[in-house]
Amino acid sequence: MIAYLDGKLTYKEPAYAIIDVQGVGYEVRISLQTYSALPELNERCRLFTYLNIREDAHILFAFQEMSEKQLFLDLVSVSGIGPNTALVMLSSLSSVEIRQAIITEDLRVIQGIKGIGAKTAQRVILELKDKLKKDHLASGSMTTNLFLGPNAGARTDAISALIVMGIPRPVAEKSVDTLLKKDPNASVEDLIKQSLR
Repeated sequence: MIAYLDGKLTYKEPAYAIIDVQGVGYEVRISLQTYSALPELNERCRLFTYLNIREDAHILFAFQEMSEKQLFLDLVSVSGIGPNTALVMLSSLSSVEIRQAIITEDLRVIQGIKGIGAKTAQRVILELKDKLKKDHLASGSMTTNLFLGPNAGARTDAISALIVMGIPRPVAEKSVDTLLKKDPNASVEDLIKQSLR
């Protein structure tokens, strides 16, 4: 198993990238989350990988963060979710938003992902809810607690609105999360206004 690749980024586009590791170019499939976090071409980068072996191909999936890779592995463990569907899910929502939707059993959010119907969304929640809750409690993360708090919906709505306005997702998430730490009960409107300052 290839755990990660550490080398020079020689090509990137939203669906895949090529990393040169000591003269060998590895083509990897990536999510939009990972794409937005990649460095400039010819710069060094490290991506955590998952090797999917099929009868007709060996495909490397790569992730900027280990937490994104772990969520990918959790998603592909669900009956009916293959690697490509899991990658679409990770491209549609952030890892935090997916975890939050599963833990809070928010079918609407999961069903909002292209290619995910009602039955598949229910199966994802049913099969992963307890595992993700257990992982969440074990991590004891303060920021994760914030995302799962009573104002989680305002966070999601504010981030979505900022992205529509052209703010990159990582910037929008950081800004909104900083504001929510100061005022956990901030309204969507306040979060958007203050993030745009």
